[in-house]
Amino acid sequence: MKLVSLFPIVALGLCLHARAQENTTPPPAPAPEAAAPPATPPPAPAGGHVFAWPFMSWEEMKPRGGSTKGSEVTLLSGAKESWNRLQQPGLDKFERDRRAILALAGNYRVSFDFTEIVGLAENFKPTRPYFSWGTENVTLLEDKGGFISLQHSLVMYFKDEKGETSGPHVMKHWRQDWTYEDTEMQVYQGDMTWKKAPVESPQGKWTQAVFQVDDSPRYEVAGAWTHDGGLSLWRSENCPRPLPRREFSVRKDYNVLEGIHEITITPNGWVHVQNNRKLQANKDGSRKYLGQELGVDRYEEITSPELAPAFDAYWAKTNTYWKDVRDTWGKVLKDKETFSLKDTYDGKQLFMIHFEYADGLEKSDKANPEADLKHAQETIGNFLQS
Repeated sequence: MKLVSLFPIVALGLCLHARAQENTTPPPAPAPEAAAPPATPPPAPAGGHVFAWPFMSWEEMKPRGGSTKGSEVTLLSGAKESWNRLQQPGLDKFERDRRAILALAGNYRVSFDFTEIVGLAENFKPTRPYFSWGTENVTLLEDKGGFISLQHSLVMYFKDEKGETSGPHVMKHWRQDWTYEDTEMQVYQGDMTWKKAPVESPQGKWTQAVFQVDDSPRYEVAGAWTHDGGLSLWRSENCPRPLPRREFSVRKDYNVLEGIHEITITPNGWVHVQNNRKLQANKDGSRKYLGQELGVDRYEEITSPELAPAFDAYWAKTNTYWKDVRDTWGKVLKDKETFSLKDTYDGKQLFMIHFEYADGLEKSDKANPEADLKHAQETIGNFLQS
């Protein structure tokens, strides 16, 4: 096993609808045995090469990100058991697909890396790349054969200026639901509006539905798994979705992120590659593409620090409420052909209200299922556009 040096943990800002702090100082040097590069590339001379933009100065393209430091992590040595199960000979296609999806669960060091690679607007100038890290637990919520639900949660240990560690700090993150041969899905239309649409030729495909930290819909897309020579890869069809927080907080010139996703299972985790186009979609039907970006999210299994116990403790107190939230959204998605969401209600964003309520449950020893369900239903109802 190899000990990895300190890294910035800024995924919290990325997913909690808060802009990450700018990285103004270089990170500490890695230990000699480090298995990964430092959180941001080392300083380069003026005119040094930056991926896809070799003639721009390094300072112009220095990645934006965060400066919060996390504790050391230990990477898994060898392959995960889920990887070994996936390689078992003689499996039919459906079962191998299932095992690939189940292999997404685990405890990970996660990195998020995005760079604009193509400009389609006049006098285009690329924005600075985005780079952040975090530690994340991915837990299996449901497995019903042709339906698999996975809950992501950030579990983080922070180091202060004195080198002292605090944590674990747990924050419910996004969720992904996989459905085999689904016949319909929710397609993002822009302007915080989703519309039900049929899945074309669903035979053999899986839809991946992705939900925000507050369990509201983000995007859903169909795709197929392929398995060949030890490579298990899911490739999506084209998928429109809302701007991620890393873009929404700094860009106002487009309103839809559209692209194709690839998920590849590795011996120690998985990699999510995104080929995204930045689109301004107007209500009059006109469309204008501004650019294209490449994104790579890497999930690498760690053995320390332990993440699952902290998530389990949080989930034991809050999971019934979050199930009420999921069930309420499930009814909305089933009953409505189209729906839109408000940005705020009573001056607050949706995730704020849910998280405040869950925080109270975590601190309380008294259960009140009726109040939980009522709060979930009323909160979501307040954000739905009539």
